[in-house]
Amino acid sequence: MYIIETRALTHVYRGKIKALDSINFTAKPGERIALIGANGAGKSTLFKHFNGILKPTSGDILIKGEPISKKSILDVRKTVGVVFQDPDDQIFAPTVKQDVAFGPMNLGLSEEVIEKRVREALETVRLTGFEERAPHHLSTGEKKKVAIAGILAMQPEVLVLDEPTAGLDPGGAVRLIRLINQMNRYLGITTIVATHEVDIVPLLADRVCIMSSGRIIGDGTPQEIFSTDELIKKTHLRLPIVAQLMEMLQDEGIPLNVKFTLEEARDELLRVVK
Repeated sequence: MYIIETRALTHVYRGKIKALDSINFTAKPGERIALIGANGAGKSTLFKHFNGILKPTSGDILIKGEPISKKSILDVRKTVGVVFQDPDDQIFAPTVKQDVAFGPMNLGLSEEVIEKRVREALETVRLTGFEERAPHHLSTGEKKKVAIAGILAMQPEVLVLDEPTAGLDPGGAVRLIRLINQMNRYLGITTIVATHEVDIVPLLADRVCIMSSGRIIGDGTPQEIFSTDELIKKTHLRLPIVAQLMEMLQDEGIPLNVKFTLEEARDELLRVVK
């Protein structure tokens, strides 16, 4: 069974702007998925349907095989957690602890269970000791981790992240990517990331869906998607920088296969020079 499934999902803003056009999308438990596309492709709008923030103009969305309804919306939001691009849109409590505790409190859990969930969530994002800190004094990377911790405290099965590395320096981006992958690997959480930063896609995803003008126009592995020149040109994206370097070496007559991460490129280059 799919944990998320959309069928001909369409969303029209103000009766005029078609942001999503007959989207058919599925996510299985444990998958690592990236949604890529230029700004305005529809990635954020699609995400907001995954936990009922937006309702479809037409079509269907099912969570664990069941349609979203008023009766099921609380369970849906426990299952699917969304982390917005700007953490300031999500963080509002005076302390980190209070912010992370907000979701579990709304579930009516006991204080003991709430304390345990907050502690575990902060441990996961490596913010133990930040409990009494004021969120607005934190760095952008730390704020993003607080927002993620607030979702983790709800114990979701799916974590949806909109442009997670936006506003981060390279070191902060690497640490956040590592955290996202660890949540997938060790907690079994399905991760779905929307980004237009193609360099991070091979690090975060085993499957890539490429969007353009509100439609999914490609769905495959990073290798399959980035090897399709027509898709890349149509969406005005580019290859990951590592792949560009590999192609340049190919053009110089070096017989190697194009790879998309530094580790893969290193192994391929070592194979060639041996």
